[in-house]
Amino acid sequence: MRALRNFKFLAVALAALIAAGTAGFHYIEGWPWFDGFYMVVITLTTIGYGEVHPLSQTGKIFNIGLIIAGVALVTIAIGSLTQYLLEFELTKVLGRRKMEREIARLQNHYILCGAGRVGRRAARELARRPVPFVVVENDESRLQNLDPEWLVVQGDATQEKILREARIEHATGLVAATTTDATNIYIVLTARSLNPKLRIIARASEEAAEKHLLTAGADSVVSPYSFAGHRIAQSFLRPNVLNFLDLATAHEGRMEMVIEEIHVGTDSFFTDRTVGNSLIHRDFGIIVLAIKHQQGKTIFNPTAEAVIHAGDYLIVMGEPGNMARLEAMASSNVQHS
Repeated sequence: MRALRNFKFLAVALAALIAAGTAGFHYIEGWPWFDGFYMVVITLTTIGYGEVHPLSQTGKIFNIGLIIAGVALVTIAIGSLTQYLLEFELTKVLGRRKMEREIARLQNHYILCGAGRVGRRAARELARRPVPFVVVENDESRLQNLDPEWLVVQGDATQEKILREARIEHATGLVAATTTDATNIYIVLTARSLNPKLRIIARASEEAAEKHLLTAGADSVVSPYSFAGHRIAQSFLRPNVLNFLDLATAHEGRMEMVIEEIHVGTDSFFTDRTVGNSLIHRDFGIIVLAIKHQQGKTIFNPTAEAVIHAGDYLIVMGEPGNMARLEAMASSNVQHS
């Protein structure tokens, strides 16, 4: 901010004036350095204790100039500091109102309840796509660690009012990722009652909490500790498989191949075609690993005769650039050459 830059400049100028005044009293009047510094301080602050030592004619003239310059600088510095504080508060208010307007327009978004390590990692992945999401967190200190561009609702996610502020009625999914299982269970119960169609993923710290979260209405439960234990074991037992999966699911900027799911639209070019005559592998260099039908059945390693229907999800592997082309083709009826 301009006001802050001006205040910093004035603070430097004031420090330089204090140093110059101290040196002036030392060399003009022959005072000790501390006495000169003390005289400058009581002069600039207009306390009016009186002169430390009697001043000569030259010293009085020097002190008059010091008073004029000092009072002017202090007055301007106070004004700049006031302006900076007003701008800071105004920016916060305007920023909050802008965020509230953006949240009010959210549709088909995701709600992340909890801004701990799990919640922040999930938010980064969603932001990378990017897809719309809002973070709900009650602890203000955790909110300070979030990206300032993310939409945030500060409050208790177990309360209906807070979830409604996050527009849960219009959301596609919700993540209950607080650090306690009891809180996550209550969040799931509240969220499910507000939006029965919502897809809910919950974090579980204890194994016993998984069944309670599923009973409360979670569609799936993830345990970071179980996942970490499984990953450690697989690192010993199947290191090459694990390395391959890491490459295929890592950040796009770091890898050559990705595994994605592609939704086949109603008017898609691929609708009612077989995997073979869809020419996905030939024209896009992409491998179809599985087809998940709209009814829920999943066909792994589909043959060339397997039929692709509208509403299916194709689990595919290929280069990121080709993946984007395939996704565009799967959502329209435009033919590829």
